[in-house]
Amino acid sequence: MNQTIPVSERPRGRPVENQQQDLKTQILDAAEQLFADSGYAATSIRRIADETGVNPALVHYYFGNKKALLQKVMERALEPLGHAIAEMRNGPQASPELIARLMLSMAARYPNIPRLLTREVLLPGGEMQDYFTEYMAPRLGGALPALLKREQSAGRLRQDSDPAISAVLILAVCVFPFIARALAEPVLGVRFDEDGIEILSEQITGLLKRGMEL
Repeated sequence: MNQTIPVSERPRGRPVENQQQDLKTQILDAAEQLFADSGYAATSIRRIADETGVNPALVHYYFGNKKALLQKVMERALEPLGHAIAEMRNGPQASPELIARLMLSMAARYPNIPRLLTREVLLPGGEMQDYFTEYMAPRLGGALPALLKREQSAGRLRQDSDPAISAVLILAVCVFPFIARALAEPVLGVRFDEDGIEILSEQITGLLKRGMEL
């Protein structure tokens, strides 16, 4: 005969699906850090599992193979950015300042992603170069020239600014500080805590406003 378990005796804790999501997040965090620090080729699933304190089989169960895990790490950070840029197409404005704030917000939340992109996309032989170029770049940096050209046509962007070059400059000034953090922090004294990133954001957006916008 089935018996109802009293509420006081039922297992406590958060639902299993929430615990699984937390574990997936921990795996992604560890993979992001290790891929950025050591590179894709030198980082094994076992090392990621050890860092997270789980069995390697669980990493495979959640994410498949190592390349699929790397892809998920990148998508976690960049898909929301792609959606935000897409929304700008239907919005009233897509100024260099607004674009920069989106880029900086992503980099502040996922500070290892700029170094990971450098390793696995920008440098020759990067593991994700083909995938990024075909599936992600058109919705990220590749979408910026058209947005900036619209700003130019609306009289909000300098007429002597080339939209494609302006897009490259925005990407560079927003992403490079996080790539150079290993030197910028101890040598130049640039801070990457919450207050420091806010100062960085204000200076970058101010520079873009003075240099590109009308």
